[in-house]
Amino acid sequence: MWGIVLRYQDEISLSRQIFLSFKERILTGQIPQGEALPSTRELAKGLGVSRNTVCEAYDMLLAEGFIVSRQGAPSRVAEGLYLDTYRKVKLPTEIKKDKPPILWDFKTGQPDLSLFPWPLWSQMIRGAANYLPIKQLEYTGPKGYQPLCEEIAMWLLRSRSMEVNPEDVFITAGATQALHLLVDLLHKKEHAFALENPSHPGIRTVITDKGYPLQWMPVDEQGANISFLEGKAVSAVYVTPSHQFPLGSILPAGRRAALIRLAIENDFYVIEDDYDSEFRYSGSPVSPIYSMDSSHVVYIGTFSKTLFPALRLGFAVLPKPLQAKWRHYRNFMDVQNPILEQAALAEFLNKRKMDKHVQHMRRVYGEKRKFLLSSIEHAFGNAVRPWGDASGLHVALQFPGMGFGKQFVRDSMEAGIRVYPLTQYCPAQNNHKDKLLVGYGHLSHVQIQEGIRALYQLMARET
Repeated sequence: MWGIVLRYQDEISLSRQIFLSFKERILTGQIPQGEALPSTRELAKGLGVSRNTVCEAYDMLLAEGFIVSRQGAPSRVAEGLYLDTYRKVKLPTEIKKDKPPILWDFKTGQPDLSLFPWPLWSQMIRGAANYLPIKQLEYTGPKGYQPLCEEIAMWLLRSRSMEVNPEDVFITAGATQALHLLVDLLHKKEHAFALENPSHPGIRTVITDKGYPLQWMPVDEQGANISFLEGKAVSAVYVTPSHQFPLGSILPAGRRAALIRLAIENDFYVIEDDYDSEFRYSGSPVSPIYSMDSSHVVYIGTFSKTLFPALRLGFAVLPKPLQAKWRHYRNFMDVQNPILEQAALAEFLNKRKMDKHVQHMRRVYGEKRKFLLSSIEHAFGNAVRPWGDASGLHVALQFPGMGFGKQFVRDSMEAGIRVYPLTQYCPAQNNHKDKLLVGYGHLSHVQIQEGIRALYQLMARET
């Protein structure tokens, strides 16, 4: 009746199905304005449902203004409801070609999640749910869970020898959110943000999407060349000094000091992204720039790679002059992070489970890195040169005389290999064309060996 077909096994109630059917027919003009609808008794009989079900549907139509009703008169369709754009045109389904499966995925920044202590983490989440004070379930503000801020300050002291006041620690949804906030907070009109070249495309995208100008600092085997900033109008400088992404170099003390002097003289801040600093396989962790001067450095970190990416918890250590504005911006972005995860992480740090996990994973990743380089040497001989310090979850490989572009990416995907030309991280696609970025943290020894062999075979076919 009236083109209404009811689905009795559907999760949507019968009354709402009737409402939706009338709504669609009214908006598409199948039932014109002013048209009288059947009485509730008549429609109920025609559809084989109770009158109460139809009355519910009519009440919905009346409440949302699709019909008008007067005592003693039939309900009629309200005026001005026809929407030509509401018509849904069914397009022919595109037949998609099946893509070959990725057998060897050398993506970067991916930890080995199989070795994370999930039972222990689950226990801490349950503990937070059971023992967290009710007051903590209210809005607690943009700074973050204070016990977690205190534990992060202690963790930085233990792992980096950084002396940090917990009041300067602000919890974020990973490093990406910190960058979004800082870019708006530090922007100065007609001043550029200075980035390393090459660098992570994420920070570049955050800045350019906001329409702010960029200034590039070339990167060599000693990190960013700070001299390129002299005489430039700068909003802020973003660097990855402990393990430059993606080339892996360490910024030496002389360049760090020069950067701090420029920041003080020109009144800008340095955004220090301590990328991959937990996983250094030769010697102690590299000291952060923050330890040299905390007045002009914003230190940001994340637990995405030390624990697991979906955790989405990071932090920023902010100089006092930036904190009020940060609170304002964060308050009107999303207020705060989920409290249970913050409480569980605070406990994870407090019980030194983080220390134990990082020590274990440092050994595991160090062995994987050695095995990767040995597999590369076995397949390619001495024709490949690794770049950077022995740290992190990826390595940059230089293949002298080779060039890797978009066609190589397509060919490698066809061969079941996901690998990243370093040109993808450069603003100009003609730089570092002979380098590939190879991630290994999440791969087993067998996957590494087979993947490198497959990569060698692919490159042998193309040369």
